[in-house]
Amino acid sequence: MAELVAGADLGTSGLKVAALDPDGAVVAEAEAAYPVQRPRPGWAQTEVAVWREALDGALAELAGRLGGRRVAALGLSGQMHGAVLVDGGGTALAPALLWPDARATAQVDRWRALPAADRAALANPLVPGMTGPMVAWLAEHEPHLLDRAAAVLLPKDAVRATLVPGAVTDRSDASATLLWDVPGEQWSAAALAAAGVPQRLLPAVRPGTEVVGTAATPVGEVPVVVGGADTPLALLAAGTRAGVQVNLGSGVQLIRPGVTPAPALDPVVHCYADAADGWYGMAALRNGGTAWSWVQEVLGLDWTAFVGSLSAAEPGAGGAVFSPFLTGERGGVAGPSARGAWTGLSADTTRADLARAALEGVVFAVAAARRLLGPVGEEQVVVTGGGARDPRVLQLLADVLGDPVQHLEVRSASAAGAAVLAARGVGRDVVPRRVAGPVVEPAPHPGLVAARDRWAAALG
Repeated sequence: MAELVAGADLGTSGLKVAALDPDGAVVAEAEAAYPVQRPRPGWAQTEVAVWREALDGALAELAGRLGGRRVAALGLSGQMHGAVLVDGGGTALAPALLWPDARATAQVDRWRALPAADRAALANPLVPGMTGPMVAWLAEHEPHLLDRAAAVLLPKDAVRATLVPGAVTDRSDASATLLWDVPGEQWSAAALAAAGVPQRLLPAVRPGTEVVGTAATPVGEVPVVVGGADTPLALLAAGTRAGVQVNLGSGVQLIRPGVTPAPALDPVVHCYADAADGWYGMAALRNGGTAWSWVQEVLGLDWTAFVGSLSAAEPGAGGAVFSPFLTGERGGVAGPSARGAWTGLSADTTRADLARAALEGVVFAVAAARRLLGPVGEEQVVVTGGGARDPRVLQLLADVLGDPVQHLEVRSASAAGAAVLAARGVGRDVVPRRVAGPVVEPAPHPGLVAARDRWAAALG
């Protein structure tokens, strides 16, 4: 039997593993959930040991589903921006700080105070949940940990270090730390000084396909490659090379591959390295499917009834407008202090109107984020993620964006992307299977145009 390759995707609240055959089919999957620790308001952290336990459990479950087939290599994908201090043996000295963590809000001021040229070289919005500000917080509040640390790692790198010793990362994760000179493709001395991080703590940056060692795992002794960040690995699995890819999940990521990195003093979109040698632009929304889930709970609607409001209520939702920013935003479309709201209600507003307004409100935010990525002509939009499986949601996206949209199904996309890197690391080429739905053409409605104007006015 042909050998398989495996990928593990370390998410914020769960880990998923997938095994792909040489034809790119996912032959087995497994997953494990874990909680995010929130010991104080605004904090978000997880013990690396919890991640390792989840990986071992998921791999053991996966092994039982492989029918004795051998795994030739393992790759890792992971949530971006975190910070883990480890000792010389790769053992974490404290819980990993995660991207939703806001404890480093004050430390971001150090980045704002950088000379313009140094700040522009970072080419990304300044966000407290990125690695640099969080390490700056640790340096200020837990200096004894920095004294003991041998390296600061990203989440997937910290897990890999428990399998194969070594302080290594890849450019897709390094570029998202606010410690990386984007056009210069190197660590930023100015940002390191702002963070109070000595150069000795930085991991080596290696290709995502590089084999860093062999590990004993529940699926056998396997070569382990460096891996990459979850968003670019999902992009790799989808095969999107042009246009815009919209990942509609709990949050929303709008990705434009093939951008050219350049200094940007106060950018509203992110510029990150992809899983190969290129770059992508990204506009991100925290409130996507999470806002829809909240509305479903508040209105007492299951998914079928919720999406059914697109037929039960007229475009424009009878004047009702929904701002989906229940947890604030990253800037660009809306700021951290933005909040959710229904406005424009009247005595005639129905539950179907409220539901439709919520569906429209998230899609209006997607359209606003799309504009941040730069001038757009007519281009097909590839849509991934569970939130866009329903054809009515796809039609709404097409109508609001004004371009054709197509849903692309890629099973366990980030894990599959990690498996692709694993395959390349051992001299193989695996292309994940992709199932493309029909192209949905836009059919704009005057009611939607007016609703979008009302939504923008409510946003201010």
